[in-house]
Amino acid sequence: MRALVKGGADPRAQENRKYDTVTIAAVADDLATMKVALEIGGSARDITSVYTGTALIAAAHLGHDEVVKELIRAGAPLDHVNNLHWTALIEAVILGDGGPRHTECVRALVAAGARRDLADRDGITPLEHARRRGYAEMVRLMQ
Repeated sequence: MRALVKGGADPRAQENRKYDTVTIAAVADDLATMKVALEIGGSARDITSVYTGTALIAAAHLGHDEVVKELIRAGAPLDHVNNLHWTALIEAVILGDGGPRHTECVRALVAAGARRDLADRDGITPLEHARRRGYAEMVRLMQ
């Protein structure tokens, strides 16, 4: 990756699904590669994917907690709303399994200041989604 960028490649280029190097590494739960992507000029702030999301939303959806923490440190937008009308916090709850890694994503997002009042298109907040699913620890973290 470093050699390609040194040779003129764009570290923020997107492939046909609109994923960039940061998002690809985030989805793969590859923290080391994602850190390199950020070091060579990739951005945690870019809007990526056909869902007009971010690497943070994708990582939270998948429960990639260490990647989520690194993206937060790198300045990822905490409250970006994708075209499904979901934020990273919403995705960690509704697409998560309520297990330890998704819960840690919720913990990191809340600690970083992610808005808990941003509801989905049906007006349901992440807290209410967690309640409905019986995710007690997530509920506690968001109260």
